[in-house]
Amino acid sequence: MGLTAVDLVVLGFVAEHRLVLSDHVAALLNRSRRTASARLHALTGPGYLREVRVFDRHPPSFLITRTGLNVIGSTLPTPRMDLRGYTHDVGLAWLWLAARCGSFGGVTSIYTERRLRSRDAATNQDQRPLAIRLGGFGGDGRGRLHYPDLLLIATDGRRIALELELSWKSRGRREDILTAYAFDNRVASVVYFVEDRRLGRSIADSARRLGMSGRVHVQPVRVTGRPGVHPSVAASRVRAAPGMSRGADAVRAEVVR
Repeated sequence: MGLTAVDLVVLGFVAEHRLVLSDHVAALLNRSRRTASARLHALTGPGYLREVRVFDRHPPSFLITRTGLNVIGSTLPTPRMDLRGYTHDVGLAWLWLAARCGSFGGVTSIYTERRLRSRDAATNQDQRPLAIRLGGFGGDGRGRLHYPDLLLIATDGRRIALELELSWKSRGRREDILTAYAFDNRVASVVYFVEDRRLGRSIADSARRLGMSGRVHVQPVRVTGRPGVHPSVAASRVRAAPGMSRGADAVRAEVVR
């Protein structure tokens, strides 16, 4: 199959994520869902992508294969679907698209967790990892690390960590992560996206206790189209709460039309 420049863009986008939906690709290419779906299926036939249907009456997910990674020269690992993180993965792809269209200001680079882990695995052990260092050591004797869901490099060089927090962590674990951010002067700010406003208040309280209110921001979002909801009722996407910049709304509008 002769791959076009657009095909390579799509494969590169899918490679950054554990899974994507046709709506994601429609927003990426500024095309209709039907056009995006046709392109994804055209890439699935030769084995560049893998289509997975896991929920009844729900749009299929697309994952990149080793063949697809090889054709774009990517060293990222082949993703595996984790149903427990399905909604989280769908939401992260929307956040990536929102960052790409300038919702969080000008950026030069967008690193997914997959990309960050791959980069750190390939670097010399003596080099400082892109991850955030937690206190203590893991079972393998190495220092414990935390990876943000997305890491943005702003045009002025600042690093902005994005965390899509859809479930509760213990207070101890959450403040362990926040403390690690506090001691990492490479990260200028951390933005937590939450559905549960009580969780948002809890995160803000933790940040205040740790003296990080100026660096930690909480943004309410709503992830719709959960498993079992027919796509005609609600497309899987992160819908920006009032007050979010127009960039995210532009991504959403691409999907809703």
